[in-house]
Amino acid sequence: MNRYRSVSIKSKWVKTKWLLGSEALKDHVPPTVPFSRDALKRMLEKYPTVYFKPTGGTGGFNIIRIAKQGAGFRTKQKSAVRRHSGLDALYGFLSPKASREPYLLQKGIALATVKGKPFDIRVMVQKSSEGVWTSTGVFLKIGKPGTVATNYAQGGKIGFLEPSLSAAGFSRQGIAEVRGDLERLGVQVGKLFDKRKKGFRELGLDVALDKHDKLWILEVNTRPQFYPLRKAGDRKLFRRILSFAKQYGRTR
Repeated sequence: MNRYRSVSIKSKWVKTKWLLGSEALKDHVPPTVPFSRDALKRMLEKYPTVYFKPTGGTGGFNIIRIAKQGAGFRTKQKSAVRRHSGLDALYGFLSPKASREPYLLQKGIALATVKGKPFDIRVMVQKSSEGVWTSTGVFLKIGKPGTVATNYAQGGKIGFLEPSLSAAGFSRQGIAEVRGDLERLGVQVGKLFDKRKKGFRELGLDVALDKHDKLWILEVNTRPQFYPLRKAGDRKLFRRILSFAKQYGRTR
């Protein structure tokens, strides 16, 4: 293994606790708690939509969206929709999954849309050869309408900030402000993670932009994928990220 290779942490809960412990960042994190019956009850009493996600999952797999529906609940995983008569039935459906690996519950954020399709934003931050965190790339993951996850592995498409936000109704100044906020957020997270553990050289933030233009950090990836950019029409962005990655032994 290359001695410069970036450290990786799989547990979403560990990383979320780091974010929640930061005065500067905690207001950008949706309420998130480990799964239990009591936590499920509390979260669904507070929020109309809650996500059930594995602490170690990648690619958007095994994420279930839970929504209130009358006196019961509706779940959706990929294209599979189920209805549950009440909390006991819902818990009975979810708990076997959580017995195999730990899960989290996270408040659902109503994502902004472009041409009717929900999107979240990937912010790549990488260390320069001098050890300085730099925001090296910002791009969108655009999901299909009604999908649970926007990930490329779930049929999502790559989009770019300026044309996508312009199509969503943002002005040029508004787009510049969003980009600046995203880049600052990425560098802040990098500096925070350095305080918690040594050895990080790359991070990929998944950030939601809600309908009030607030930014929410959905999760932080310590082994972020950027290969879809190679075929997404912006070779310059791909080469910039790759040039940083090569400094710590990553080639793809």
